[in-house]
Amino acid sequence: MRLLLLVVILAACGGKPPVPKRLVVEGDVGAWKYRRFQGPLLDIEVWVDGNKGEAYSASYITESSEKTGHIADQDLVNVTVTRYQKTDGVVRETVKLVRRLAAEKGYQVDEKKLNGVRALRITGPSETWVMWPSGKYVVKVGGQGRESVPDSIVASYGDRYPSQLPGGSLEGPLPPGPEDKPKPEPKQPYDSKNPKPDMDKYDPNKVKIPEREVPIDAEESPDPKQPKKPKK
Repeated sequence: MRLLLLVVILAACGGKPPVPKRLVVEGDVGAWKYRRFQGPLLDIEVWVDGNKGEAYSASYITESSEKTGHIADQDLVNVTVTRYQKTDGVVRETVKLVRRLAAEKGYQVDEKKLNGVRALRITGPSETWVMWPSGKYVVKVGGQGRESVPDSIVASYGDRYPSQLPGGSLEGPLPPGPEDKPKPEPKQPYDSKNPKPDMDKYDPNKVKIPEREVPIDAEESPDPKQPKKPKK
């Protein structure tokens, strides 16, 4: 009852559903029946150097196959969600992986927008998948022996993991990675003969300006227009 109330409130407020505790939806998605959970999986597909990830997966089957007990390839859809420690390099490495697959024989890749989710579609000899990055996550939906991916499952996961795939990512320059961030300049060793102020710790309120020494002649004749008094 509480779960139903929460769904109604989210629908009324227009808010997106939260990220599941174990990353995948452990329940029916539209007409697709939830069947199996796996995880955490350390053998991840998109490898990001210096950014450890772990994956969780779920399987869904059609209602008819659940009744008959016979599951064909078209009756099964797998979803894998990989979570990384940070967002650095996730978009870049996802695009690099799909570009590598495009260079291999037997794979066709393209960029598609499915139910408002911009994704990379991968079609092999007997498989079809879609992938997209979302912050520190990568979502992959599809299966073996499939010619398409169910819109309802893509839409459900797209609500939880909004795509951050840039348009034209297969043809344009690679998305920026951690190595593209400006690196801080190395600190120079302290030179006592030519010290440089530390601008990070500079406080103008604590800087004392030395008083200028006034010449004796200037005291005797403060007005520069007046002639100086002769010295005795």
